[in-house]
Amino acid sequence: MNRKKFITSASLLIGTTAVVPTQFLSAASLHNEVANKVTLKKGLGFGMIKEDLSLVDKFKLAKDLGFDGIELGAPTEFNKSEIIDAKVKSGIELPSVMNMDHWKKPLSDPDPQVRELCIQSVAKSLQDVKDFGGDTVLVVPGVVNEKVSYEQAYNTSLNSIRELIPYVEKTGMQIGLENVWNNFILSPIEAKRFVDEINHPLIGWYFDVGNILRYGWPEQWIKILNSRIMKIHIKEYSRELMNKEGLWEGFKVNLLEGDNNWPVVMKAISSINYKGGWITAEVRGGDRKRLKDVSERMDKIISYL
Repeated sequence: MNRKKFITSASLLIGTTAVVPTQFLSAASLHNEVANKVTLKKGLGFGMIKEDLSLVDKFKLAKDLGFDGIELGAPTEFNKSEIIDAKVKSGIELPSVMNMDHWKKPLSDPDPQVRELCIQSVAKSLQDVKDFGGDTVLVVPGVVNEKVSYEQAYNTSLNSIRELIPYVEKTGMQIGLENVWNNFILSPIEAKRFVDEINHPLIGWYFDVGNILRYGWPEQWIKILNSRIMKIHIKEYSRELMNKEGLWEGFKVNLLEGDNNWPVVMKAISSINYKGGWITAEVRGGDRKRLKDVSERMDKIISYL
């Protein structure tokens, strides 16, 4: 089913709502408001857990510190049964995975053999996340550089992602394309157009709030991408540090201490009725003290909903 048919079907269902008697309007409105309220779970990247622990104890540590889920790399380097056992014993969720090959073997590479390696890697990642009980694979859509032109990357990446549709449909899992510093898809209008050209309900955006601050405002992207956002990464960024010390230095700031206007960002997330269910931290990790601080800062951010 393409995106247009998918959205049309949903609209027809909404259009069949029964007429509510006047005396029940206030109660019905209140019920709808509660039903439509965005709720979020907290995730963190597995690599952020820096304590020397077994897999199950790392999972338990994240759970004890208030995180609901962990994002693993994929295809996984661990034994799957070990991961699933650690998930059950800890009570943690594994809602998403990050593909590990999309930088070294990008979907926009001019060499079809390189692209095929990435396609097969993403296909394995889709099966991994399904086996873990999650639903989304993070994929960088392409890379522009002096050897790969913008137009070439755009068209090649589109074709590569279309080749992934059979794997998406076979597993029922989603691909979330992430906005990163890859010199590619630099505006929300273009990001919207890119996904709409793929035109599949299980392919959208894994939106990274912090990555945008170098050249834009995340709340604007969120409102434009709207239902195309499948998952959200959060990190912070300081334009002041960027200007004084260099581009990458801008990330060296704690959540709530950079240039994100979190009340405005969370209002935007609420306004689109974000259905992805998660915000996952992609920040500097550390020991349990550091991770507890990250968890508490995420609680503050969620409170702005």
